[in-house]
Amino acid sequence: MKEKQDNNQSHEAIESITHPQCEISRRAVLQGAAVLGAAAIGGMALNLANPADAEAANRVMPKKWDETIDVVIVGSGFAGLSAAAEAGAKGGKVVILEKRPTYGGNSIINGGEFNAWDDELHLRKQLNLGDDSPDLHKNDTLKGGDNYGFPDLVEILTSKAPEALNWMIDNGGLKLRDVLNRTGGHSAYRTHTCVEGVGRGYTEAIKKIAEGKGAEIRLNTALTWIWRKDGDAQTPIEGIEVQSGNKTKNIKIRKALVLTSGGFSRDIKMRQSFNPSIVPEFNCTNQPGATGEVIRYAQAIGADALQMAFIQLYPYAEPETGILDAPAVYPFRGPGYGIVYVNKMGKRFVNEMERRDVVSMAQIKTGMKPTYSIFSEEMVPKMGTKEEVEKGIQKGRFIRAETLAELAAQLKIPADAFQETISNHNKYMAEGKDPEFGRQFTKAMIPLTTGPFYAIAQWPAVHHTMGGLRIDKEAQVIDIWGNPIPKLFAAGEVTGGIHGANRLGGNAIPDCIVFGRIAGGNAGKAG
Repeated sequence: MKEKQDNNQSHEAIESITHPQCEISRRAVLQGAAVLGAAAIGGMALNLANPADAEAANRVMPKKWDETIDVVIVGSGFAGLSAAAEAGAKGGKVVILEKRPTYGGNSIINGGEFNAWDDELHLRKQLNLGDDSPDLHKNDTLKGGDNYGFPDLVEILTSKAPEALNWMIDNGGLKLRDVLNRTGGHSAYRTHTCVEGVGRGYTEAIKKIAEGKGAEIRLNTALTWIWRKDGDAQTPIEGIEVQSGNKTKNIKIRKALVLTSGGFSRDIKMRQSFNPSIVPEFNCTNQPGATGEVIRYAQAIGADALQMAFIQLYPYAEPETGILDAPAVYPFRGPGYGIVYVNKMGKRFVNEMERRDVVSMAQIKTGMKPTYSIFSEEMVPKMGTKEEVEKGIQKGRFIRAETLAELAAQLKIPADAFQETISNHNKYMAEGKDPEFGRQFTKAMIPLTTGPFYAIAQWPAVHHTMGGLRIDKEAQVIDIWGNPIPKLFAAGEVTGGIHGANRLGGNAIPDCIVFGRIAGGNAGKAG
């Protein structure tokens, strides 16, 4: 009974993501700021994120600084490392602050998919996987976010994605698998995978570049405040307060501060304040540090935040823990090669080529946890490696059987219905038309006719917060009156306005790296 209740609540969550009435109006924020503006005097910080917070009213600018640094970057994932590499290339002291004991944040455990319409290896042409273009990638991204993404930012993301990918290959030693995936919501095969199969492949490449430019990473060091004198729109960032262990220090910033701290998916209270339908019962794919306090600190000194109600569920997470492990990426990579999603009755319930929010809603509507992805051994090289699959079997994440009937028995689903489902899907693929769900078929797809066959259990978990700080094309943070805040930049999941109501899978890494490079380059020449 409780599972059914949770499913209903989760259904509401998905619906809320795609409706703009869930969004707090900018006008309301502006009105609140106008009321509070008179209180901003002396060295006090105006806390627009939480006006009642006594901490903001008591904050006083330090009279002396413990250290001076040219460029400080908060967060050590894709965006932070990319920013550090570009800022370091401009000269001066560049420091990355990471509150966790290890570098990488969510990026290092990311599924490792990078969308780019081309690359210097020209994989799409080599593999004869059809055409693609920056405009097609842009249009898919805008459509995938229900057109809430800002077109000028999306254009930068999609047009510069190949350049960012090639930069890591040429300068960081990144190696790609000889495969391209067409994932949910995309109209072309453009999803690249690094040989490691996880985000670490990219973070190690960018870390190599950043450290080669002299960037320093300080672990166990958390941002606890941003210092900005009260004044007009031209008042710059002065410095920051950080905490490392029991020690607090104030750092003066000479050139610029870059925020790349990620989203707020792990902060249940913050999640619910913007979208109450994302109930606490949802698991989360992300690391514990994804708590969003940096967004609040930026708001406290006047930064604008937008689209905070748009929170994405990852439909392929491990059902009980919500973990995004290597097996959990196979259902995401598989749609372009013929993977099939079935429920506990052995029946399809969605077009496998749909985007993540649609698949999540369809799963929840089944009222049956979990659902399963079905694929064959012939598909494995398209989605991963035999070694990954064997490890997944040992851990109980993949189920393998020689026949569909045996696989149904292991999954405890009706064998007749399951076999009929797969038979019908194979028929649809041969005919090139799916009368049930409208799936588009391509020549690259493989029918489920020859075993061994595999299954993996899956269920939605909170994955990505599309809302965050507002930025312009130069990655400058914009205040609530529409002006850039001097010496303040941001990139990655801490920002909003790019992905809209739903992020297409594989767009996160290019978003972080493209805008991280822009932010870091501009930060390095600021001041």
